[in-house]
Amino acid sequence: MKMKDIMLKRFTKLFIGCLGAVISGMMYAVYLSTYHERKFWFSNRRDIEREITFQGAGAVYYSFYKDMLRAPSFERGVIELAYNNRTVPLKTINAVQQMTLYPELIASALYQMFGGQGVVEPVYFYIGILFGLQGIYVSALFVTSWIMSGTWLAGMLTVAWFIINRTDTTRIDHSIPLRENWALPYFACQVAALTGFLKNNISLSAEKLCYLFMSASTYVFIMMWEYSHYLLFLQALALCLLDGLSLVPKEKVQDVHKMYIFSVLVAYLFQFENYAMLTSPLLSLVIGSMIAKSLQISMKTGTFRAKVMKIMYFYLAFTIAVSLHFLIRTVVPPNDNKQLLRFLEVRFGLNMSKNFTVNWMLCQESFQPPSPDYLLRLTKSSLLPFYIMVLFICMCSVTQAIIRRLRGAPVSTDNKVEEGRIGERPEVIYHVVQTILLGSLAMVFEGMKYLWTPYVCMLTAFGLCSPELWTTLFKWIRLKSVQPVLLAFVLSAAVPMVIGFSLWREFLPRILAELSELEEHYESDTVELMKWIRTQAPINAVFAGSPAIMGVIRLCTGWMVTSLPVYNDEDLMRRNENLYQIYSMRSAEDIYKILTSYKASYVVIEDSICNEVGGIKGCRVKDLLDIANDHVINEDGDVYAYSKYGRFCHEIKMNYSPYINYFTRVFWNRSYFVYKINTLISFQY
Repeated sequence: MKMKDIMLKRFTKLFIGCLGAVISGMMYAVYLSTYHERKFWFSNRRDIEREITFQGAGAVYYSFYKDMLRAPSFERGVIELAYNNRTVPLKTINAVQQMTLYPELIASALYQMFGGQGVVEPVYFYIGILFGLQGIYVSALFVTSWIMSGTWLAGMLTVAWFIINRTDTTRIDHSIPLRENWALPYFACQVAALTGFLKNNISLSAEKLCYLFMSASTYVFIMMWEYSHYLLFLQALALCLLDGLSLVPKEKVQDVHKMYIFSVLVAYLFQFENYAMLTSPLLSLVIGSMIAKSLQISMKTGTFRAKVMKIMYFYLAFTIAVSLHFLIRTVVPPNDNKQLLRFLEVRFGLNMSKNFTVNWMLCQESFQPPSPDYLLRLTKSSLLPFYIMVLFICMCSVTQAIIRRLRGAPVSTDNKVEEGRIGERPEVIYHVVQTILLGSLAMVFEGMKYLWTPYVCMLTAFGLCSPELWTTLFKWIRLKSVQPVLLAFVLSAAVPMVIGFSLWREFLPRILAELSELEEHYESDTVELMKWIRTQAPINAVFAGSPAIMGVIRLCTGWMVTSLPVYNDEDLMRRNENLYQIYSMRSAEDIYKILTSYKASYVVIEDSICNEVGGIKGCRVKDLLDIANDHVINEDGDVYAYSKYGRFCHEIKMNYSPYINYFTRVFWNRSYFVYKINTLISFQY
C-alpha cells in the first residue's frame, strides 16, 4: 500500500507538471497570435500587405516557402532551391544550404501533407507553426525549472517573467521567420533533456529517454540555424570545465560528446557537405577534450599530483582543440566564416578596418553593448535583483564544491535538502557556468540577450522555488532560532507566490491593454511600389537597391534582385557593398558600371537611407561608405565628407546631365525613387 501511495504521488506530481507546461505553452502561443493580429490587422489585409510585414531576411525566407508551394512537387521544389538561378542574376546559389531553408522545406511539406490547400492560407499555416514553436519554447523552460526545483511553481514563475520581459527574451516581434525563432525552441528542449540527464538520482530508463530526446533536439537545432554550433560550443565548454574538475560523472560527459560528434557529422552530410560543420570550434573542442581525457592518468584525488593532472587536462584539451581546429581549416576548403572572424577582431580592438561590411555589422544594434534600459526593465520586473541573489548563492556553493573536490573529499550524490549543498548538483553547476558564459557575452553584444534572458528567468525561478537553496543560505548564516528545513520549505512556496501576485497585479493589466489596442501598421509607399513593379515592370526585369528592400521585392513580386539581406556568403556580401554605392559620392558613370555589371535594369533609391539623419554617430550608411571610399577628411578635429562628385542618391534627383544620360526616372513617391537603367546612352548637355 505504501508503494502504491508513493507511485500515485509521483504520477500526480508528473501529471500536474506536464499539464502546467502544456497549458503555459498553449496560452503563450495564443497570446502571440492575438498580439500579432492586433498589431498588423492581419486577417483584414491583402496578401501583399501581409507579406510586407516580413522585413529583411525574413522576407527572403518566406519567399522561398512560397516557391516551394508553387513547385509541381516537393522533390522538384527542393532541386530548384538547391540549384537556384532565378533569384540573383549571374549567380547560381544553393539556397537550402546558404540560407538554411530547412524550416521552409518542413513547413511546405507539412502544408501539402495535411491538405492545407483551401483549408488554411499558407501564411497562416507558416506563422502558426512558428507561434506553436514559441509555445514549445516556453513549455521547455517550464519543464527545465520544474526538473531542477521539483515544483510546478518554478515553471509558472519562469513563464510569467518570460512573457513580461518579452521584448528581451525573443525577437518574434521583430521578424517572424528569423532562423533563431525556428531554432531556439529546439535548443530549449535540448537543455531540458540535458538537465534531466545530468541529475544524480535518475532511473536508467529516464536517463535513456532524456539522452534520446537530447540527441534528436540537438540535431534539429543544428539543422535549423547556421550559427547553432557556436551556441553548442559554449555548452560543450561548460561541460568540459565540469568534467575537468570531476563535478559531473565522466561517463555522462562522454555520452554527450558522442552526441555532439554524431549530430555535427550527420548535419554535415544533410547540409550538402557543409564545411562550416567540420571547421566548427564545437567539433575541435569535443575531440580535443576526449583525447585529453583518454591521456589522463587516474590517481588518488586530493593529492598534489592529482591537482597538477587536472591543470594538465585543461592545458591538453585546449592545446589539442586549437591545433586541431587550425589543422582542419588548412585541410578543408575555405568557408565563409572569414568575415565573422574579421568582424570579431575589429569588435574587440585587435584590428582596424575601413571595410564597409565589417563596420556596418558593428553598427547593428545586435552587436552593440546593451543599453541601460535593458537592465532597468529587468529590474522593474524584479527579475534582475532575485537573479543576482540566486546566482551569488549558487556560485558560492559551487565554489565550495570545487574546493572540496580538489581536497579529495567526495561530492554528495544524495543532495538532501537538509545538507544545504545545492552547488554539488551536476545540473545546477552546469546551469551556473552556462548562464555566466551567456551573461558575459550579453554584456558585450545586445543580440545575446535573447539567449541569456530566458536563462535568467529559468534559473531565478528555480532558485526561489528550491528549498535546497534556502537551506544552503541558512546553513551559512547558522540559523538556529527556527528549524531551517521547515523555513526553507515555507519560503520556497511563499516567496514565489508573493512575487507572482505582485507581477499579476502590476503587469496583467498592461498585457491585457496591449492585446486590446489596435495598432495602425500600414506602409502605403511600400505597397504602392510593389503594385507598380507588378503592373509596370517587365517580367525579366532585375532590380537593384539596398538588401532590405530587395528582400521585400523578391517576396512580393517574384522579380529577380541583385542582392539579398544575407550575411553568411562572401560573394553576396561583396554585392551588397557594391550596390550600396548608390548612396556614396561617386560619379554617375561608376554607379552605372556597377549596376550593369550585375545585369540590373532598375535601381531603387530609398529616401530614408539617402537622407538619414539620426542613429549612432558614424553609423549611417553614407558615413560608412565615405570611410570605405576614403572620402573623409579630418581638419582640426572636425570630420568632413569630401569628393569631387556629389552624393549619387541626391544628384540623380536633379535630372541633369550626366545622370539623365544613364538613368530615367519611372516611379517615385515619398519614400522611393525608381530609375530605369538606360541600355542606350544618349548624352545630353
